[in-house]
Amino acid sequence: MKQVVIRKKKAAALRRRHPWVFSGAIKSTPEGVQDGDLVQVVGEDGEVFGAGHFQHGSIMVRMIVFGDTAPDQAFWNQRLQKAYDYRSTLGLTQRDDLNAYRLIHAEGDGLPGLIIDYYAGTAVVQCHSIGMHRAIEQIVNALRHAMGTQLSAIYDKSAETLPRNYSENIKNAYVWGEGAPNEVLEYGHTFQVDWETGQKTGFFLDQRENRQLLAQYAPGKKVLNTFCYTGGFSIYALQAGARQVESVDVSQTAMALTDRNVKLGNFEAGRHQSHTQDVMAFLKEAPADYDIVIVDPPAFAKNIKKRHNAVQGYKRLNALALQKVKPGGLLFTFSCSQVVDRALFSNTIVAAAHEAGLSARIMHQLSQPADHPVGIFHPEGEYLKGLVLYVD
Repeated sequence: MKQVVIRKKKAAALRRRHPWVFSGAIKSTPEGVQDGDLVQVVGEDGEVFGAGHFQHGSIMVRMIVFGDTAPDQAFWNQRLQKAYDYRSTLGLTQRDDLNAYRLIHAEGDGLPGLIIDYYAGTAVVQCHSIGMHRAIEQIVNALRHAMGTQLSAIYDKSAETLPRNYSENIKNAYVWGEGAPNEVLEYGHTFQVDWETGQKTGFFLDQRENRQLLAQYAPGKKVLNTFCYTGGFSIYALQAGARQVESVDVSQTAMALTDRNVKLGNFEAGRHQSHTQDVMAFLKEAPADYDIVIVDPPAFAKNIKKRHNAVQGYKRLNALALQKVKPGGLLFTFSCSQVVDRALFSNTIVAAAHEAGLSARIMHQLSQPADHPVGIFHPEGEYLKGLVLYVD
């Protein structure tokens, strides 16, 4: 492997096993190194920190192994097996009422740049670095080794998440097995998941436990689900006995998926209404009579530079949403912007309550589920923040 040399004053993070090597920490790179190359990371004195995938940018190396070890097929087999065993410990791999979960969560499973979601026999692989995608053959072999007969197909959906100069030469495709029916179970709720053309890997698995929490409060209630995508929160509310559920998303494709999932539930006619509309525009005209409002927008900020504008957006959105919750009702509100940390998000919701002129109590502080783990040496892996507010 070619060697990347780290500045002496910047080596502490690697000794703490942080998986990111920033460009400013690098003293020298080898001649001819290319994006996607597997490189050895060493100190100025020759100390070997480990190996990772090189890619030009702010984060120049993503560490996949620490120590003087080469990531061969045995390494990949072991890393995927450990991830599967962890999900088994969580009780996700052998349930009759659940067959969809995250198998690999990037840094949280020691594999920066790799996401793998499992949907009822199909593993959907999404690579976020060139080096990880160049290891797709080893990943496929390791998946088959770890999951055995539980696996019927592997779909590579990396074209949208890789740099354009690389992704223009690849296509999303099945790399093993063939496409299977795309209905999955989540705690007994049936969803159609479009992993071939849908957002991300096809479904937002990270809200599973929060959807389950909503179901506790939904019976007999009027519920508004904004930014609904495929209607996850809506289905849970309907199944739990909500009196009326309204789902809102600006995407026609998302609303079609929501309608399809509502139809799969065979719910009574009239209990669900779909609105293909901008959420802010909808909220401005909506009545202030909802028992529960869910606000789960896409990431408002992808980087630090956009954080201020994102915070202002969250404040305006939540102030308006709070005004639509009747006294004694609940607001479920979320942010998946990684650069908006938990404290900043909470402070933003406090500011939204001030702007709305309302008082509220924090009932629950929510996060991503355990199959989206945060590595102990990588606190940046906590991205999903949520609050449940009781509106006085």
